[in-house]
Amino acid sequence: MSGAGARGTVTDHTRVLVIAFVASEATFFAFLILAYLYFGAQVTRVAAHELSVGRMALFSGLLWASSLTLLLAERALRRERRRGFGVALGATVALGVAFLAGEAGEWAELIHRGATVSRDLFGTTFFTLTGVHGLHVAVGLVVLVVAGGLARVAAGRGAGAPSHLLGAAAIYWHFVDVVWLVIYPVVYLGSLGAR
Repeated sequence: MSGAGARGTVTDHTRVLVIAFVASEATFFAFLILAYLYFGAQVTRVAAHELSVGRMALFSGLLWASSLTLLLAERALRRERRRGFGVALGATVALGVAFLAGEAGEWAELIHRGATVSRDLFGTTFFTLTGVHGLHVAVGLVVLVVAGGLARVAAGRGAGAPSHLLGAAAIYWHFVDVVWLVIYPVVYLGSLGAR
């Protein structure tokens, strides 16, 4: 098999594996979100008094913006613009870290006010749902840094950037952003009706 053919096979297999993994994770998140919705009024009344809707809107916007900067990074990689790639990927990572910092701040404030995973149904569902998502964001950041580093090293050697690795990491990252696009309205905006 030629080099191009072998690379295409690796790319296809990588994408298929990541898409299968994302599909299984989507099912997992669907069950967590459904559990939160199932307990509806019980958790929403508490959430209305506990959550910082506006502050998390800002941090949510940063996470969603990271999908755009990642698209710019992928475009720069395809066009072999190493500097643009580094800047865009760095911005993606910085936005993801900022989101995690915002989420950690929300958690710290809640814990300071006595909310814990074992205090009540709100604590159990909120900390589980947002904690699992935060863990996925942290893993996504590590994967992006590793895939981006490998792409940069390969491009520096003139070997052609392994864009399939960054592409696979991007699928996962966009998935994490889309999941938050569901979690934020369900958890945060859903609490506004109970105020």
